[in-house]
Amino acid sequence: MASRSVGKVLYKNAALFVCDMQEKFRPTIQYFPQILNVAGRLLKSAEALGMPVLFTEQYPKGLGHTVSELDVKQHKVFPKTCFSMMVPSVETELKKYSDVKSIVLCGIEAHACVQQTVFDLIEGGYDVHVIVDACSSRSLVDRMFAFQRMKEAGAHLTTCESILLGLLRDASHPKFKEIQKLIMEPSPDSALVPV
Repeated sequence: MASRSVGKVLYKNAALFVCDMQEKFRPTIQYFPQILNVAGRLLKSAEALGMPVLFTEQYPKGLGHTVSELDVKQHKVFPKTCFSMMVPSVETELKKYSDVKSIVLCGIEAHACVQQTVFDLIEGGYDVHVIVDACSSRSLVDRMFAFQRMKEAGAHLTTCESILLGLLRDASHPKFKEIQKLIMEPSPDSALVPV
């Protein structure tokens, strides 16, 4: 019987991609404070686990840089004008991590840069995990249909807490207590489920 990918992810084979979490988007993106909160949890967890972290910034000359709440000092930040994060400089950087098979992806906008990144990563043979509570758009309709389209393309849609527990895989993991503190409080509501 042939096996199929069920979306298991190991921190030793995963990288975190943070897409265009820039200052100029703050006032226009739906639930920006909430997705920023969750992106911060992902970043701290990836750092604790020693995962590669790559940031992109869409046209930073006009849209500004990554928000100050996400500390990019120890990570590479790639400027771009392409809507996909998979620009040549990112592709070159990613090749340095030959063990990386899975990408944990968050950011904005879900229906534009996040979605096009998903398509490129899947075509490149990566297993992609879109963190839905850390992605948004200016329009919630755009976000909803982007999630549907990314799932149809083969991305795994999941939440911050679910991916972090999946990366750890066991409560005996040496980083469990540190990451548990980040997920003790549930992720803030960002209108992903009807009330």
